[in-house]
Amino acid sequence: MIENEIIFETKDEVTEAPAPINFGLEIVDETLASEIRNIPSRLAFKIGDVAKIVGVKSYVLRYWETEFSVLKLKKSKHNQRVYEQKDVENLLIIKKLLYRDRFSIEGARAALKRYKKSGAKAARNASDTKLKKLTEQTQILLTQIHNLKHIFS
Repeated sequence: MIENEIIFETKDEVTEAPAPINFGLEIVDETLASEIRNIPSRLAFKIGDVAKIVGVKSYVLRYWETEFSVLKLKKSKHNQRVYEQKDVENLLIIKKLLYRDRFSIEGARAALKRYKKSGAKAARNASDTKLKKLTEQTQILLTQIHNLKHIFS
């Protein structure tokens, strides 16, 4: 994250944006987690179904699709929008940011980007930890095999 980002610069003056303030908002709270758990388990959803699940009108979903790059919908062979499970989850997060947390579109976009980035970082860290444990366990097994070879030879 950029500490101070230059937002205005002239020949004589540079104005910087202050460092972002962390208000301690958790994006996925208990209510949102419950909404996400209640998404029906299906491979694909039509826009009307998603509108009911998310609790907004279809035109709102189409608008959010233009504003949030995380929503990359597929189209069916009949040119209808097809939403996947992750799209519905992202829409519920966007709705929470806009309606409950009262973010602007731009603020919600930035918060969602930070959330996705931290999630990816957490997944990489978990992956690295698992890999390290597997490597250690492999080393232990190789040592035990080596010791058994000496015992039986």
